[in-house]
Amino acid sequence: MTMKFGLLLPHFGAHTDLEFLLEGSRLAEKVGFDSVWVRDHLLFEPHGEFEAADRDFLEPLSVLCAVGAVTDSLILGTATLIPYRHPIITAFTLASMSQMFGDRIIAGWGAGTFDHEFVAVGMAGIFRPELVEENASILELLFSDDNVEYKGDHFQFENVTVYPKPAAKIPFWYGGATPASARRAAEYADGWIPGRITLKTIERRVAKMRELVEENGRPMPTVGVVPPTTIATTEEEAWAGTSVEGLLKWANERGKWWVKPPSGKFETAEDIEGSLIAGTPEQVVEQTARFEEVGVEHLVFDLRLSFDRWHESIELIGSEVLPALSG
Repeated sequence: MTMKFGLLLPHFGAHTDLEFLLEGSRLAEKVGFDSVWVRDHLLFEPHGEFEAADRDFLEPLSVLCAVGAVTDSLILGTATLIPYRHPIITAFTLASMSQMFGDRIIAGWGAGTFDHEFVAVGMAGIFRPELVEENASILELLFSDDNVEYKGDHFQFENVTVYPKPAAKIPFWYGGATPASARRAAEYADGWIPGRITLKTIERRVAKMRELVEENGRPMPTVGVVPPTTIATTEEEAWAGTSVEGLLKWANERGKWWVKPPSGKFETAEDIEGSLIAGTPEQVVEQTARFEEVGVEHLVFDLRLSFDRWHESIELIGSEVLPALSG
């Protein structure tokens, strides 16, 4: 197995700027990255210790269209779409993107975190994983058939045709770190892509997915991950603004779905290995290689901790990390 490597795009927060984003995407393609990815919110409110209080947020599929237009080979991925759009609209948009950019689209989906975004569009109180599953079913139908009739718990329509169809298959990936997210990926998705997660948790989820697909006869989903990453020429610069102590505190307060050590509490850097990639290029190579050992096939570097030096980080990874991992 040879891992693919991607970047989360800075289409949110204080460094949101179209030319900055496009220039970085062209640079990423030049230095050997395989993909670029976006996240999704309808009503963005910064959250978590990695996000400053800046509410700028460019609509993700629009961003991918802009990047697709100025690049030739980068995979354009969503990590992840949340299901507040009507699936016919989403199918129309993704099929159009496929027509424009060919075999370069990965549609990652997640159930979303915040109720208020669904309240705003009249979708309050729905168990959102059901919305993701219905989107998967509807997209498959609209991408393959004409005059589609669908009657589900949350969407109903008849005589709907999306044309032209996608130029190539658009893989459907399921996002999330929970056991249920990995199970759903094994049940009906082409890939599984958690965000911040530990290596031990990935290893357990992958093992369970292998059991499930052996039982249901489906192909094993591609395993991706989007780890927060900070890289610099010195270890001190790479770790500026974060610490193992802070990461452990977060893990014990919010990492309830992560595999815990025998003590039941995250106490050492080893306990949360994989939840952050940080250091010099040599250290980043070593840490990144560990993901392949636990089954990861597509790793997306989330550089939001250092978007102020995003281009420099791209060049550093491209010149010193990717060659070492591919060699």
